[in-house]
Amino acid sequence: MTATIGQSAARGGGPAQRSGTRRSDPWKAAFVVLLIVAVLTVVVWVLLGSRLLVVRQVEVTGTSRLEPDGVAAAVDVATGTPLARVDTDAAGGRAEELRLVESAEVGRSWPATLRVEVVERTPVMAMRAGDGFRLIDGDGVRIADTDQRPDNYPLISVPGEPEGSSAVAAAATVLGRIPAAVGGRIDSVEAGDGDGDGLELTLDSGSTVAWGTPERSERKSTVLTVLLSEHPPAGDRHYDVSAPGMAVVE
Repeated sequence: MTATIGQSAARGGGPAQRSGTRRSDPWKAAFVVLLIVAVLTVVVWVLLGSRLLVVRQVEVTGTSRLEPDGVAAAVDVATGTPLARVDTDAAGGRAEELRLVESAEVGRSWPATLRVEVVERTPVMAMRAGDGFRLIDGDGVRIADTDQRPDNYPLISVPGEPEGSSAVAAAATVLGRIPAAVGGRIDSVEAGDGDGDGLELTLDSGSTVAWGTPERSERKSTVLTVLLSEHPPAGDRHYDVSAPGMAVVE
């Protein structure tokens, strides 16, 4: 009987202890929740409300023709703006509105720097502009003007405005795919009717090349290289690689 009572007493203490444990669990949970909320509040305040993590400088990289200060001004993010609040996509878009900017990527560099990585537009051709010449990129955007014809840039002739011209884009595609051994011989590009489907190249020797469309430019370059080797350029020589499988030399 004693053993039974002792066992019962032992068992009886268990529920009381368990009950006490259960009563303390909600307090522990509430404490943890309050602690998490407090930490998050501090973090949000530091990121958005304090003066600790704000824009103190705008660092611009990748510029050559552009002034970094001009790019920073175009990004238009005031010093003192919390870094976390900066809309980096919108800031990059504002930088890309600059004529010489092809693309711009804006990112945060904690604790206080906004970084702007710029890719400037690169000239690929020249064209006549009044009494001088103009360097343009593959989109026809003006890069620079000069009184003298720039060296190492083919001269393109295109009807209408070059910016947004499909013929300029087609010529840029061809020039980008032609190997240097052939590209270095190109003196000028004739865009024909301006749709980019009837490109004709003039070599530095005076020979002409009917190129056609930009499609299969790599294959056309290979064929032209062979033709130039077997039939060296002359002033009146004409090569037709518009259909590379049926190339013609005249």
